[in-house]
Amino acid sequence: MMKAKMSKWFETKVEFEKIIDDGSQKKVKEAYTVDALSFTEAEERITEEISSYISGEFTVRNIAEASYKEIFFSDLPSADKWYKAKLQFITLDEKTEKEKRSNVYYLVQAANFMQAVKNIEEVMGTTMIDYVIASVAETAIMDVFVHGVKNEETVKPEYEQQ
Repeated sequence: MMKAKMSKWFETKVEFEKIIDDGSQKKVKEAYTVDALSFTEAEERITEEISSYISGEFTVRNIAEASYKEIFFSDLPSADKWYKAKLQFITLDEKTEKEKRSNVYYLVQAANFMQAVKNIEEVMGTTMIDYVIASVAETAIMDVFVHGVKNEETVKPEYEQQ
């Protein structure tokens, strides 16, 4: 089952030397997402998280507030990719009786495109919201770090936390 977490998310880019398949070192930039209250905290959080995975020096090259407000995590071990999904919530304007669509973005963990769509439908199926999936695209995000949660754990959606 999918798990969701509402938070303030920041996308970060970290640059470091990586040993590639032929044994040589190459400078790479990798994208990670962290939840934080501010840009300063996001830099502190990604520095703390990455330092346990990378030996040697690294530099946080970029921090940007993410456009998605919620992340759908997967329990599947094969779910090693991150997809950005654009959903359109459909409402009816009571005065004009016209359909109104508002765009909402999510980050979805899945093994492949079809699984990402299935995960979206699984989570959204528990709501009463009328929606359409406008787009789903694979991202370059390597991992997501949730404050106070080990990466092996998952988080319950806020609407399930009571």
